[in-house]
Amino acid sequence: MPLVGTGAVVTPAARAGHGVGAFNVVQLEHAEAVVDGAAQAGSPVVLQISENAVRYHGALAPLATAVLSIAEAAPVPVAVHLDHATDAVLVDQAVELGFSSVMFDASALDYEDNVRATAKVVARCHTAGVWVEAELGEVGGKDGVHAPGARTSPDEAVAFVAATGVDALAVAVGTSHTMLTRDAVLDFALIRALRAAVPVPLVLHGSSGVADEHLTRAVEHGMTKINIATHLNRVFTTAVRYALAENPGMVDTRRYLAPGRTAMGHEVARLLTVLNAPVVRPAANPVQRTADRIQRTSA
Repeated sequence: MPLVGTGAVVTPAARAGHGVGAFNVVQLEHAEAVVDGAAQAGSPVVLQISENAVRYHGALAPLATAVLSIAEAAPVPVAVHLDHATDAVLVDQAVELGFSSVMFDASALDYEDNVRATAKVVARCHTAGVWVEAELGEVGGKDGVHAPGARTSPDEAVAFVAATGVDALAVAVGTSHTMLTRDAVLDFALIRALRAAVPVPLVLHGSSGVADEHLTRAVEHGMTKINIATHLNRVFTTAVRYALAENPGMVDTRRYLAPGRTAMGHEVARLLTVLNAPVVRPAANPVQRTADRIQRTSA
């Protein structure tokens, strides 16, 4: 299936009460794992590249080019999204490269400055046909400091969407970024109130810290785009550590990265079920996925 727009996945899911998994990519194996997991589940997915990942690689284009190529060859709809961009120049680069959506994060600013900065980005992106997500009510943890007490006001969220024209809104409802435990306490009453008031899909950041049953409830109460990064990094790294411990002399990076990729793919597939993700095609079986990969490699 071809690369798709993020809005084409998220908007109908919001109307139908489904969740959409949005998973962060730091390296090529991450993107391959996410697409493999989406194929296992038969569900659409969003591949996200964060500003921090761009900083790690030194530039957006190399990783973005690879991720866009993987998305274009995927057997299920895959969107490519720029996550947590605080730099408007980086947003422009993503648009030029062919990203279907961006998340512009001015949430550290006061409300009026956030509105002004976000509205400018939205105007430029909409001219290019690019979908824009923003954040209101700063979700903590991006610098290692958890702030589960942050909350987004429904009235302020409505005003913010009207003033900026954003297509989706990340809201603070009890999560925090980079959590290694899955014990975040969500404010489900607030999620319901936000869903009833806000006319665009809602995004849950910091979802790695949320237990499975609460992720399901969050979707049922009105969250749509569910961002998960740290939890999948832990799954990937655990598999790599195990492979290296079992084979101390291993030096071929493919030999230990492959188990990480496989484990992450299985967890993506499982999480898409937890999120009640829309199903767009029958889930692929492992034998068929292997055959498809061999065929693509030999083509």
